[in-house]
Amino acid sequence: SMKRIKLSTAVHTTSMQMIDIVQNRKWKAAKRVILHDYKMAQYRKGATAMILNEKERAAIMDLQTQEKSCVEKYGKYAQQAKDPELKSLFETLQGKEQKHYDSLGQVLSGTVPQCDCNDTDGKNYMPRASYDAMNWSEEKQNDAFLATDCIATEKLVSGEYNTDVFVFGDSGVRKLLADIQVEEQNHAEMLYKYKMANGMS
Repeated sequence: SMKRIKLSTAVHTTSMQMIDIVQNRKWKAAKRVILHDYKMAQYRKGATAMILNEKERAAIMDLQTQEKSCVEKYGKYAQQAKDPELKSLFETLQGKEQKHYDSLGQVLSGTVPQCDCNDTDGKNYMPRASYDAMNWSEEKQNDAFLATDCIATEKLVSGEYNTDVFVFGDSGVRKLLADIQVEEQNHAEMLYKYKMANGMS
């Protein structure tokens, strides 16, 4: 009788263990499905899930600070520019820097946005000449200073991206930062072309 009880208990225990194992396997399988569905959802959105380490997060936050400064500077300089052509250029670049800032914000939130690098802006930009090459009016001097200052800023920001890109282990983030760096270089080229077209060497 005691043997039957022990055997019954053993069978019951084994059955419970098997149930636990099956339930555990089902839970793991469910988690895999959930994770797969999440990744697919992110993929459809054009983003890749990721986690930043402390050094990477600090680098992104620093780059965001640089981009925010650019957004504010271009907005301020657009108001100060005398030439409508330069004003329009500043407004265009302000919008592009805002996109950079937003992209970095997505990285901080754990996703890497797809970046279709536009490396032709600088090449295709053909500014209209508003100032005579031999005339250095107060308006021209003002606009020359603004354009020159922004070129220096773009060079600085581009250098930051060139340095920080090596901090990241995720290839998607590295590509994003490399693409943004190319666009920063394009901004500098556009500003330089404006200066040359208006005799601001």
